[in-house]
Amino acid sequence: MANFVMLAICLLAGWLLRRSRRVADNAHQALNAVIVHLALPAVTLRTLHGFQFDRDHLLPVLMPWVLFAFGALLFWSLGRTLGLSRAQVGALTLVGGLGNTSFVGLPMIETLHGREGLGLGLLIDQLGSYLALSTLGVVAAAWYAADGAVRGAGVGGVHHAIDRAVDRAGRALGGASAVGAGVSGREMLRRIVAFPPVIALALALLLRPLPFPPVLDVALARIGDTLAPLALISVGMQLRLDALREHGRALLLGLSYKLVLAPALVVGLLWALDASLTTTTRVSVIEAAMPPMIGAGIVAAQANLAPRLVSLMVGVGIPLGLVTASGWHWLFGALAG
Repeated sequence: MANFVMLAICLLAGWLLRRSRRVADNAHQALNAVIVHLALPAVTLRTLHGFQFDRDHLLPVLMPWVLFAFGALLFWSLGRTLGLSRAQVGALTLVGGLGNTSFVGLPMIETLHGREGLGLGLLIDQLGSYLALSTLGVVAAAWYAADGAVRGAGVGGVHHAIDRAVDRAGRALGGASAVGAGVSGREMLRRIVAFPPVIALALALLLRPLPFPPVLDVALARIGDTLAPLALISVGMQLRLDALREHGRALLLGLSYKLVLAPALVVGLLWALDASLTTTTRVSVIEAAMPPMIGAGIVAAQANLAPRLVSLMVGVGIPLGLVTASGWHWLFGALAG
């Protein structure tokens, strides 16, 4: 119960801080930098250093990739049927196809299941959601952005438009390439490898034979404890509910997939396989039910894919997703219990 209270307080505090103009509109960027470069690596290093891996973890890690691919196909098909713009379809593909498995997912795992689920949650986030965004997500952003950019410009502008779109999407993930230079496969790989939580993951695996000194373990724990409150305050600062009239139909479509259909597919599959209640299955359901990913929203906005729709997906999806994720967690427990 205390974790739910903390979750509500931090979300509300972030929203009130921005609404009262006590912080700048982009103040969440500073918090995100602290989370990505300090808090999340500390949690990753400490948790995965002693994490026991087994083959059952492969399917949960693959889950974000499968849900993203299925969502991309669904949004492309429904976009044609419903007459959505390609910018809207591109935005839905990114923010509707990828879940917030770190900033929201890790606090929710700790709240609903406890700290023993954080190791698997980190694997799902780093090797699943983040890696899918860094590869397939950037390609999707470039494709949909380039399509809009070259409409009416002729074939000669296609490659240049794709280069610019990939460059913007790549820089949204923290890279620093020259404008218009594009992002090669080698550069994309460098950015993935240089991502601080990925470095922490590699160190955790390399240092597994060596026990951490107690003082280092305590220090990492203290730093890691800041992840949940900072992440939730950052999310609260980014809650915006405008543009409902303009993008209401697309918003309903995106959130219906992310918060209802995607977790239903995972729960249905686990139920069909007669899966028991374990940390692996519970964490898989929680992460599948996560609201839209903030990082995917940044990439979509950088590629100019319906930024107001992206803001709505994140702003409406996160508070709503906290409720629906709890519901899916309870439903799976009832079905498998």
